[in-house]
Amino acid sequence: MILSVILLAMAMILPMEDGSGRLHDFVAEDIYGDEFDLSQFRGKKVLVVNTASRCGLTPQYEELEQLYREFSDYGFTVIGFPANNFMNQEPGTNEDIITFCEENYGVTFPMMSKISVKGDDISPIYRWLTDKKLNGRMDSEVGWNFQKYLIDEEGRLIDMVPPRESPLSERITSWITSGEPE
Repeated sequence: MILSVILLAMAMILPMEDGSGRLHDFVAEDIYGDEFDLSQFRGKKVLVVNTASRCGLTPQYEELEQLYREFSDYGFTVIGFPANNFMNQEPGTNEDIITFCEENYGVTFPMMSKISVKGDDISPIYRWLTDKKLNGRMDSEVGWNFQKYLIDEEGRLIDMVPPRESPLSERITSWITSGEPE
C-alpha cells in the first residue's frame, strides 16, 4: 500500500520520458504552501510564466493580471512561478513575493512557490516545459524572467513566448481566442 502511494506520487511530479506528459500530470506547491493539482486546468488554456519582483520586466505582472481577467471567460488562466535564476531578481520569500504582487499589481491569478527554472535544480514542471523528449513539442531554455509557455486544453505544450514579448501581444491573445498563436 505504501509503495503504491509513493509510486503514484512520483508519477505526479516526474514527467513521462516519451513526450506524452501533460501539464495536468503535475502537482505543484502554491505560494501559500498548499498542494496545487494542475489537473484542475483540464479543458483550459494556460499561460505558464516564470516571474521575478526585481526585474526590468516586472511590470508585466500588470499585463498578466489584465490578460487573466479579460480572458478567463474563454477558459484561460495564468500560472506564475517565481524564480531566482537571473541576477538575484527574486530574492524574497513566498510571503514577500505574494505581498509584493498583490500590493503593487493586484495579482489574483494562481502563483506557485518559488522554484528553479533552469540548472541542476530545475523543477520537474520546467524540466518538462524545456525538454522535447518530455513535452513532445520543443526544446527551449529559459533565457530570462517572464518567459511564457502556452499550454492547450489537453495540457500539451503549444509554444514558447520570449520574455520581452508582452502578455497582451496579438500572438498570445489570438491563441487564447482562436487556438492558434500568430
